[in-house]
Amino acid sequence: MTQELWLFILMVGAFAAGCFAFKWPVSVAMLVASALGAIVGGVQDPVRHLVEGTFGYLDTILTIATAMMFMTGFRDSGALHGLTAAVIKKFNKWPALLMILLTFVIMVPGMITGSSTASVLTAGAVVAPMFIAMGMSTVEAGALISIAAILGMIAPPVNIPVMIIGGGIDMPYVGFEIPLILLTFPLAIVFALWFGWRNVRKVDRSNVLVTLDFSELNKYGGLRLFSPLIFIFVLMILDKAVPRIFGLGMPLIFILGTALTWITGTRFNILKSAKKAIEDVLPVLGILVGVGMFIQVMTATGVRGFIVVNALSVPPALLYLMIAISIPLFGAISAFGSASVLGVPFMLALLGQDQITTAAALSLIAAIGDFMPPTALAAIFAAKVVGLEKYGTVLKKLVVPALIIIAWAILFILFSKQISVLY
Repeated sequence: MTQELWLFILMVGAFAAGCFAFKWPVSVAMLVASALGAIVGGVQDPVRHLVEGTFGYLDTILTIATAMMFMTGFRDSGALHGLTAAVIKKFNKWPALLMILLTFVIMVPGMITGSSTASVLTAGAVVAPMFIAMGMSTVEAGALISIAAILGMIAPPVNIPVMIIGGGIDMPYVGFEIPLILLTFPLAIVFALWFGWRNVRKVDRSNVLVTLDFSELNKYGGLRLFSPLIFIFVLMILDKAVPRIFGLGMPLIFILGTALTWITGTRFNILKSAKKAIEDVLPVLGILVGVGMFIQVMTATGVRGFIVVNALSVPPALLYLMIAISIPLFGAISAFGSASVLGVPFMLALLGQDQITTAAALSLIAAIGDFMPPTALAAIFAAKVVGLEKYGTVLKKLVVPALIIIAWAILFILFSKQISVLY
């Protein structure tokens, strides 16, 4: 074995031992694994590399933190509850359409923040009681929330794994909207019908309407209540369309949107809300810091280059099998880390395909990492919001959907050139 392979096994082994044997937080386990790799690998000035690594995803961290503040404010203002209530009231007589639209509601925070955790902790927490009241079991409700969360994480306008992959090959985050929509929304419809419709259609849903709170909608009106969401989407479009004039950047857009939530709905303590948002998203931010250190050390020791070279030398017949297996498994460390460490080399190996569609598909496979223990962020938080103490039962429900999602993404890579004619 080469030195790089030994180092890779050592770092991954130390991380796994920290998570499973010592029950450390994922971020702490990654810090220890990174420090160990730097010392054993003979990196000069290891502390400097660890510090530099913590800033590797600073832009992403700021985006997720401020987006989570916006979604928490949007919830605390009553707008998220109002949106859910309006959807259920309008489409209660059409269970199939109702389940699809509620799944889309869960996806919205992930679409805005690029984080599956944000979807689960905001919209997922609001919709979960509705799912259960409409006849879904807690396990199936948790599974659907998990799936909607990772699909929202990949859907436009914000897709962090694609940004990471694009950054590794100098490809700008432009033109991804159509392939990302085609990758995510058909799957969302399928799984909404699979987990929800077959149960909900058999249940009397009239009792659900009694439990809904329409006070904010009646008091402020839908346009005013939902205006912060419209506001940030407009600014996002202008930020890309006219960057010289409206180039505010995602964090500032979310800060402005958060301020707007305070005046468009029910008044709330905005500082307390922001603090709660950061507390909820802190595990994700810690993982990103750990991923930055992990990747920095892998690069400094030559481990990342070793992975890239070997990925490029894989026979074509095995390439897709390796993509389907290795990217989700590495996502047990982090979906974002998987996109960087494995997504970039596999993207280089697939340069003969359409780059935009291929990068989008690889990002969807990387997102499956949020189902993988020990991190399994989407599954763990979804189990919590539906009231389950252990997330293992939710994970079992996610095995087949995960395989379907991977197969769907591989098909997009295989037929990327044909799909590219659609945009």
